[in-house]
Amino acid sequence: MPVLMFGQHSIKGTFTPAQDYNVALLYKVTPTISEYITSTEVNSEGKFGFLLDSTATKGVYRVVYAIPQEDFNFDVIYNGKEDIELKFNSETGVKFTKSAENKMLTSYQNSMSAVVHSISNYYASEKKDTTALKGIFKAQGQAQLSYEKAASGTLALHFIKANKPYIPTKALSAQNYIAKLKTHYFDYVDFTNPILQSSSFLEEKMLNYVFGMTSKDLNEIDNYKANIDVVYKAMAKAPNEVKRMLLLDLWQEMVDLKQEKTANYISDKYLHDIGLALEDRELVNALNAYKRVSLGNMAPDFELSVTENGKKINKKLSQLNVAKQYILVFWNSSCSHCLDEIPQLKTFANTLEKGEVKVVAVGLEADEEIEAWKKEIKKYPEFIHVLGSGKWGSKIGKTYGIVETPTYFILNAQKVIVNKPEDIDEVVAFFELDDE
Repeated sequence: MPVLMFGQHSIKGTFTPAQDYNVALLYKVTPTISEYITSTEVNSEGKFGFLLDSTATKGVYRVVYAIPQEDFNFDVIYNGKEDIELKFNSETGVKFTKSAENKMLTSYQNSMSAVVHSISNYYASEKKDTTALKGIFKAQGQAQLSYEKAASGTLALHFIKANKPYIPTKALSAQNYIAKLKTHYFDYVDFTNPILQSSSFLEEKMLNYVFGMTSKDLNEIDNYKANIDVVYKAMAKAPNEVKRMLLLDLWQEMVDLKQEKTANYISDKYLHDIGLALEDRELVNALNAYKRVSLGNMAPDFELSVTENGKKINKKLSQLNVAKQYILVFWNSSCSHCLDEIPQLKTFANTLEKGEVKVVAVGLEADEEIEAWKKEIKKYPEFIHVLGSGKWGSKIGKTYGIVETPTYFILNAQKVIVNKPEDIDEVVAFFELDDE
C-alpha cells in the first residue's frame, strides 16, 4: 500500500474470496459519464488501495471489480475529509469499516429496511389491533428525521432525503398503504440533483418502481408501460442527457429480458426523440435497428444470389420461395464461436426434411477476411451465402443491428421474424418444439 502524504486520503478494501478478484478500477461518477481515475491490483489476500491526492474532488466514486463494468461495481462517498476502508463480498455486498459518512448512510439504509420488514410482518399477520402499526409508522418517521439531522452538511444527506418513504400518520389497510406507497414513491426524488445524478441511486429507484410497483388490474406489458410513464413524469425536469442515460438503461433491461414491446414503447414514446434532440445518431440508429428486427416484423430485405436451373440469379430475401421456414444467421469466418456453431447448424439442418428449412448465412467480413470467408463457405454448399463486406460497418449488419456473431433469426415462409435464438441450442430447441 502507498504511504499517505499530507493532503491525501485513501480508499482501501478487502475482497473476499480473494482468489475471485484480480484488479480494481476507480471512477469518479458525474451526471452523464464515469471518469476513469486509476486502477490497482488486488493482492493474494484480496487487499487493494487507491490514493486520492489533494486534487481529488468530493463526490461519488465507483469501484469496479469485474466485467461487464456496469454489473460489477459499487459506489462510495468521498467527502475529501476522511479515509475510507471497506470489505466486499459478492454475496453480502459492501461493508464500510472506516468512513463516518459511508457508515452513516449504510446505517440509515439498514434502519429503513428493518422498518419495512416490520411493516410487512404486521400486514402479513392480519392483526386487527392497529396500535402496533401506528407505533411502527411513528418510529419510521422519527428515524428519518434523526438521520436527516445527523447527516446535515454531508453528501449522504442527499440520499437520505431522497430515499424518504411515504410515512402514514394513521393506520391504513394493506391495500391502501401499498397504493399510497406507489402514489408518493417519487415525492422526494429530485432528478435534477447533480449528486443523485452522479450515482446509481436514480437508476435503482427507477428500476425498483418499474419492476416492483405492479397492479393486478393490468397485464405485464401494460404494467410496465404505466410505470414507465410515471417514471418519465418524475424525471421531466431533468436534462436530456440524464433522461437519456436512465431511459437507455431501462431500455437495455427490457432488451435483455426479451420484452421487445416494452423496449420499443420506451423508444417510441421517449428515448428516440431524446436521441434526436441530443443529435445522438448512434443511439437513434440502434433504437431503429432493434425495432426493425423485433418479433412480428418483416425481416429487412437484402439481395442474395441463388442457383435456379443451373444458373446463378440475383433475388431479394423476400422473394425466396424454397422453404417453409428460414434460419438467417450472421457470422464471421474468424469468429471462434461461429466456427463452433456453424458446423452444428449444418448438421442440424441436414436432419430436416427437404423444403422445411433453408439457411441464409451472412458473413460479416473485414476486407482482409474475405478470402478466408470464400474458403470457409465451401464447407456449406447447402446454405445461401451473402457477403457483408465491412463487417460491423456493413450496410446489412447495421440494418439488422448486429453487434455480435453468431446472431440468429428464424423467419417464416413470408419472411416474418418469428424467433431470435441466442445460440445453436436454442435454434434446435425452436424446431423441436415446433414439431410437437
